[in-house]
Amino acid sequence: MKREPLFLEALLPILLLIVLLTLNVIFFDDTLAGANQVALLLAATIGGIIVRRNGQKWDDTMDNVVKTIGSAMPSMLILLLIGSLAGTWMLSGIVPTLIYYGLDIINPQVFLVTAVVVSAIVSVATGSSWSTIATIGVALIGIGKAIGINEAIVAGAIISGAYFGDKISPLSDTTNLAPAMAGTDLFTHIRYMFYTTTPSFILTLLIFLMIGLNYDFCGAVVDVANVKSAIDGAFNTSPWLFLVPVVLFVIIVKKVPPVPSLMIGTLLGALFAIIFQPHIIQELAGNVSSYAEASYISGMQAMFGDIAIQTPDADVNELLQTSGMGGMLDTIWLILSAMVFGGIMESGGLLASITRPIIRWANSTGSLVTSTVVTCIFFNATASDQYISIVVPGRMYRKTFRDKGLKPEVLSRTLEDSGTMTSVLIPWNTCGATQSRVLGVGTFDYLPYAFFNLISPLMSILFAYLNLKIRRYKVEEVPVADE
Repeated sequence: MKREPLFLEALLPILLLIVLLTLNVIFFDDTLAGANQVALLLAATIGGIIVRRNGQKWDDTMDNVVKTIGSAMPSMLILLLIGSLAGTWMLSGIVPTLIYYGLDIINPQVFLVTAVVVSAIVSVATGSSWSTIATIGVALIGIGKAIGINEAIVAGAIISGAYFGDKISPLSDTTNLAPAMAGTDLFTHIRYMFYTTTPSFILTLLIFLMIGLNYDFCGAVVDVANVKSAIDGAFNTSPWLFLVPVVLFVIIVKKVPPVPSLMIGTLLGALFAIIFQPHIIQELAGNVSSYAEASYISGMQAMFGDIAIQTPDADVNELLQTSGMGGMLDTIWLILSAMVFGGIMESGGLLASITRPIIRWANSTGSLVTSTVVTCIFFNATASDQYISIVVPGRMYRKTFRDKGLKPEVLSRTLEDSGTMTSVLIPWNTCGATQSRVLGVGTFDYLPYAFFNLISPLMSILFAYLNLKIRRYKVEEVPVADE
């Protein structure tokens, strides 16, 4: 007979995971290369033992694990395509050209603010933080390194801007998912989010402005000149290469799904490499008889494997290398392991046993919003998927918010402020793992600088405790039955 897990036994796999992840940070230089994956699987093993001990059949547990992995398959496919796009955009000179011209027009002191704003604009227009970071974000990282800014700070700026769009854009999947879970409409949800989002975004811009104005750029001018010279010597830079990101931008705005969009961007990158960079094509292919053969070999290599463009400047060489789809395999391994852990924790009722006392604690508006924020962060860290961190708390708290007389947009805003925003701050979450790999910056390295993502959940809690812009039902408006 199946029984509900006790709070302490439900907590045991999470405590073990925390201990193992801490040890990994101490003993391993690259925890994403396997250590964190094994930690997740070991914690999942303990969870599986507890679930089986409580009477759940192994087949039922595995069915839920497979279902959970299946929900992450689109993300893993997108991740592979991002790797291939990065490879062909490097081979074609698109990313180096973006860096080359970006160095001419960007003022170093306001670069961080510019990175936030540009990432926000692209993300709002496309509705995708992933596509924004994989394209314009990669170029901004290169520009930031060239002018001498710590790449963790640059990554924090890019992520802050990209997730502003992910949160606000009507094209974003999470922006549509949150109101659906809470029971409100899309545009009511978006308008209501501006109350907490606007001050969070302004604070983010002010912080990055202060960092930029006080940053030490000694030697940056010399470095910029060297970078431009090295890029110009290695690639045929041309404004025509901007056509590819422009076409991809238009395709995404036209609501073409991410997978075909990224594939089109990848193939266009390969085509432009053949047209604009014949010397690089020949060099990477080695001794082959025809240019057609060299184009095929180099294009395929850029999509699936390592390519490194060599210049006389060793620092610039670090900017001009990618790993294609192969470079994403550790991250996919991490996502698979995280989904196994999340699937076991969810199927056996372990997550519900942990969150149930939190709901009982929430009496006031402030404590209810706080508990929702904490629950969303908890699911981001345990289920390792931002969609689960919106769907499950949305279902859990919908009736409680209504019973407290709070309109559904209060819940939907809280789900976005916490579930969407904190997903990228967890190294083994699909978002954190992906953005860390794409930008080449560790999650815990950029976390202190992802100010918008850190401020947003705190702003939601602050508004609730101060009772600011908290919409309530009038007595005659309160629904009397579950929707």
